[in-house]
Amino acid sequence: MTSNTYIVYDKLKVADFMEYWLETVMLPQITANTYNTYKNVVYRYVIPKLGGLHMSVLNQGHIRLLYNEIAKISENVVRVTKTVMNTSLKYAKEKNILTINPAKGVMLPKKVKKKGYRERTINVQKKLTMEAVQRLIEGSKGTAIHMQILFAVLMGLRCGEINGLKYSDVDYINRTLTVERQLGKLPNVDTDAVPPKMATKQEIPTKTLTSNRVLPIPDYVFEAILEQRKCYEANRRRRSSLFQDLDYICCSSYGRPRGKSFHFQPYKALLRELGLPDITFHDLRNTYTTLLLKNNYDVKAVAC
Repeated sequence: MTSNTYIVYDKLKVADFMEYWLETVMLPQITANTYNTYKNVVYRYVIPKLGGLHMSVLNQGHIRLLYNEIAKISENVVRVTKTVMNTSLKYAKEKNILTINPAKGVMLPKKVKKKGYRERTINVQKKLTMEAVQRLIEGSKGTAIHMQILFAVLMGLRCGEINGLKYSDVDYINRTLTVERQLGKLPNVDTDAVPPKMATKQEIPTKTLTSNRVLPIPDYVFEAILEQRKCYEANRRRRSSLFQDLDYICCSSYGRPRGKSFHFQPYKALLRELGLPDITFHDLRNTYTTLLLKNNYDVKAVAC
């Protein structure tokens, strides 16, 4: 835009724009799961129904009809479609492809139930008590997943975020931890293009922009990080020719990153050994948030 003058792409079709937005704009900045979800919406619903239209004629009526048709199939899909249309057409407006965002203000059909802000139903059967948390922490000492458990149940981190933590993310002066990446699978990745056993251990963005955060480190976790760093340095000296100095906190004795499923078997075995409820690893994060809420922490501060 120059002097409030917009360039309207009269011959640009919705199909071409949506493909470009998904594959060029969004692909580098979203996770594989998000990409596959958006891809399903774009290629299965948006392009078949609106792809033949030119961007210059796209209006709220077209968007509303799209939502109405998809709502007949699935409420979840139509919610994702609303996100896709709002985000993509906002980008189109920012790049002066459109003068307005025709998706802005278009609501979902009334029959689609509204979701509350970060609405969550807490199943107490899948949460640990404070006493059980203490037993789990003590029982995990000396195991290969001790740090993973500490980061999950005492700081509320996701599994991928835990595996992506590096010592350089630790502010040793202020005792804070910066979360800005996770390990996982890159969207649309060619498995032949990555080293063996590394397809799901790639550095990717966090789940959302708000997932990038700086967290205070509890004293117990801070001391554990310092101890783990000593082991890291010892392994690096002992295995200098084979050690991969990638700076990950949770890694093998050779410095190699951990995969998303690494913790599964030892974690389940630990629960059985300690006589604790058979909950998922992600439920440790939910346990953390539940304990915070019970202690009157602000909901929006917890919901990151």
